Amino acid sequence: MPVRDATGPAGPAAAPAAPGRAGGPIRRAAHLIIGPARRVRDGGHLTFLVVITLAAGVRALVMLGYDTAQLYWYDSFTYLDTAVHLQPSGALHPAGYPFFLRMLLPFHSVRLVAAVQHLMGLGMGVLIYALLRRRGLPGWAAALAPLPVLFDPAFVRLEHAVLADTQTMFLVVAALVVLLWRPVPTVPAAAAAGLLVALAGLSRTVAVPLVGLFALYLLVRRAGARRVAALAVAGVLPLAGYAAWYQAHHGRFALSGSDGVALWARTMTFADCSVIRPPAAEAALCPNGTVVDAASEYVWAPGAALNRLPGDRFSHNDLARSFALRAIAAQPLDYLADVARDTSLAFAWTPVRHPLRVVPTLTFPVGSWPLPGHALIGKVRQEYDGTIRGMSSVQPYARALGAYTYPEVLHGPLFGVLLLIGGIGAAGRRRAAALPWMTAAFLLVAPVAALDFDHRYMLPAVPVACLAAAIALHDLAGRRRKYR
Repeated sequence: MPVRDATGPAGPAAAPAAPGRAGGPIRRAAHLIIGPARRVRDGGHLTFLVVITLAAGVRALVMLGYDTAQLYWYDSFTYLDTAVHLQPSGALHPAGYPFFLRMLLPFHSVRLVAAVQHLMGLGMGVLIYALLRRRGLPGWAAALAPLPVLFDPAFVRLEHAVLADTQTMFLVVAALVVLLWRPVPTVPAAAAAGLLVALAGLSRTVAVPLVGLFALYLLVRRAGARRVAALAVAGVLPLAGYAAWYQAHHGRFALSGSDGVALWARTMTFADCSVIRPPAAEAALCPNGTVVDAASEYVWAPGAALNRLPGDRFSHNDLARSFALRAIAAQPLDYLADVARDTSLAFAWTPVRHPLRVVPTLTFPVGSWPLPGHALIGKVRQEYDGTIRGMSSVQPYARALGAYTYPEVLHGPLFGVLLLIGGIGAAGRRRAAALPWMTAAFLLVAPVAALDFDHRYMLPAVPVACLAAAIALHDLAGRRRKYR
């Protein structure tokens, strides 16, 4: 009688299991767990895994430590109201962020908005790390670069607030990563970068000029006309489409209706009408003796010249812009001196109150923050989230939040060092850090030049400065390897 092959039906299944092969299902399960862990370790990702886990823990603590998302009067409620009705705001904000809020409207939860934004914050860290690893940085070095973004309370608190800042930062970082992923981006990558930065501009208008900066970078790098065209078209079309939509509602082709008012406020710290000599129509906007502690305060100060004109302050946007441009042309050195002075506040060892009513956000506060009584709040509560209320901290998590400290030196002075290192790398022979460094410098200076310094407004420059400095250090150390 023939003997069956040991590999046949009566083979291994019928034989006793060898000691090394015992517990097959258990071994397979162990491989499913141990295999990825080994790949993380062997790929040098273990340090970043620890970092991103701790960063996620901080965000989980914030979600538990506050009973709702942070809502700012008046900005958060105009965003939420625009999200419900989907029409462009007449003065202050473009509708890019409200479109994001609209996607979450079916859940009627501002807490969910905060949770998704916390994921965006973590996502920025992952994107920075991934690009740096692709450029050849070791795991520990690439994991250091996003630490300020992941652990500075200023970023985490913005993620927990119904404000456009986190979305803007995430989109800018994503655009840079897409554009820099290869030495020369593909045409679809260039188009994707243009679209991402356009969406960032529709979230906060300060990012709009980055479309031109990114296109200029491709031109200088001689990336080819098709790539430049793809980025420019993908960047300009959404902006032009939104401006046309804005025109249909407000009668002017623009993204917002406050740029002139903001620039006028910027000039109020130096304008001298005996030098400017404005025409009669603009003379009413000259400084009138009202003094406040920061340029941005002139927008709201009741005694400021603009606010003494009849009608709403933003109805004079065109007149204010004309005056401001005339003032800058007549006093360019005074303008540049004010911009330089206010920009320097970003590097202060101890954060400076600017304006004096603004408290820099380097801690997680503990307490309760009620909302003012206003018809818009009731309207948003009825239409977007019926549980909207003032925010309060929750024990016992609030004790841990109150104990969380972030060294001041890692906020201002470190940011200055990162910009300096990135600038050296951008000016070097390889210039690989040029685009992220120029982006960081622009995002720092542009809000100051257009209105004023604000601790919130400087934050979008930080993740990009971290990226530029890491690339610059790696290249200056001569350890750059080819990537594709």
